[in-house]
Amino acid sequence: MLPRIQAVVLILATSAAALSGQQTPPPPPAPNATLDTFSRSLEALTTRVKQSVVQIFSTAYAAAVDDNDGSGNASSLITKQRSTGTGVILTNDGYIITNAHVVRGARKIQVKLAPSMVTDEPQTGLTDATLVGIDTEADLAVVKIDRKDLPFLRLGDSTAVRQGQLVLAFGNPLGLESSVSMGIVSSTARQIKPDDVMIYLQTDAPINPGNSGGPLVDTDGRVIGINTFILSQSGGSEGLGFAIPSTIVTEIYDQIRKEGHVHRGQIGVTVQTITPLMARGLRLTTNTGVIVADVRSGSTSDKAGIKPGDVIQSIDGQRLANARMFELIVSRRQLSSTVKLAILRGKDKSEIEVPVHEKADSPERFADLVDPARNLIPELGILGIPLDAKLSALFPGLRHDYGVVVAGRGGNAPYEGQGLQLGDVIYELNGTPVVSLDMLKSLLKDLKSGDALVFQVERSSKLVYVPIELE
Repeated sequence: MLPRIQAVVLILATSAAALSGQQTPPPPPAPNATLDTFSRSLEALTTRVKQSVVQIFSTAYAAAVDDNDGSGNASSLITKQRSTGTGVILTNDGYIITNAHVVRGARKIQVKLAPSMVTDEPQTGLTDATLVGIDTEADLAVVKIDRKDLPFLRLGDSTAVRQGQLVLAFGNPLGLESSVSMGIVSSTARQIKPDDVMIYLQTDAPINPGNSGGPLVDTDGRVIGINTFILSQSGGSEGLGFAIPSTIVTEIYDQIRKEGHVHRGQIGVTVQTITPLMARGLRLTTNTGVIVADVRSGSTSDKAGIKPGDVIQSIDGQRLANARMFELIVSRRQLSSTVKLAILRGKDKSEIEVPVHEKADSPERFADLVDPARNLIPELGILGIPLDAKLSALFPGLRHDYGVVVAGRGGNAPYEGQGLQLGDVIYELNGTPVVSLDMLKSLLKDLKSGDALVFQVERSSKLVYVPIELE
């Protein structure tokens, strides 16, 4: 029996050896030096850029509809809402750019630095921030934290960006901090709506809610755009992400840092891009340029003789491709300057110079009149200006010739409620007429935490009550 057992053992051992030989893995492929170098470059770029990307938390109070009693009579409740977004540090002393919608209406703003930067903060890692200024038209805002020696990124030149260029998007999508995605530039100048003044960089780099305000960077780590929104049918990223070009960001950022707000010029006309159909119907002698649809009475264009139906072929010698181009050029002009328009009226050509002035519907138009030492109202967190003849001219058709105009933010508002907005004209406080700035300060002087304040204000040509509760 022993020899047979030895034979069986020998056969099994031989079979196992053969099987083992069949399963020997092939030798690893030779490393791809090009891909390895590319991967390591992306890793180094990501490590460097993410140190300057922050998470922003903002707390605001907004009205919510409540119908819990089932009566069908919905009522408005003032509720605390917390939102989050992204920002990017642009200076070593803590100036941060983000989207306006991330911090709009915020009563409190906090910033969470990259993990490697958190040293002496509390366990939450949150640093209080102040709002320097906001521009809702471009959807940009600047906030500031009291820190030094911070890593920061530089703004690049978005006019040099090319379609198909490789880009990285940084941010905190859906609250997942310190995330990065890669893609290409799908379009370098995307308009979302016809004749829209704003243009965007379009990218297929995955962007989701929470990425707002984060940087879109090139392979050199320069910020070429600020991620702003997506177009999506599902609510998630579908490869249609849009970023504000860095050239626009630079202009807005510089103005906000310098003056706390943004000036935009206008000449008092509404223009539209000429289409072939429009040219045929109006029997125009050209199918390019822009046509004047409206001229505001009393504006500089009205005084210069511009009329509806005029075709503007160029501005300061620059040919106009569309209405967006016209609006963009005018809005960037200095308020004390003039623009030279090449006008075609029928078959007659002429050149007309028109002075540029501040946009009449911009709340920031009176911000230069503010003296923080005089106009700050700390109880409301606003800067107020007493209504006078000069201000009344900026608000045609006001209900009263007295009141206090909300001209700016003066810090975090120490109250709960919807709050006052830029451009509001305060007429009453708890039923008492507010005939001067000193009177408003006097009415607020003796108030304490928990007191109810109801303002009667004129907002967008309507009288509304604004209730708030002091904290």
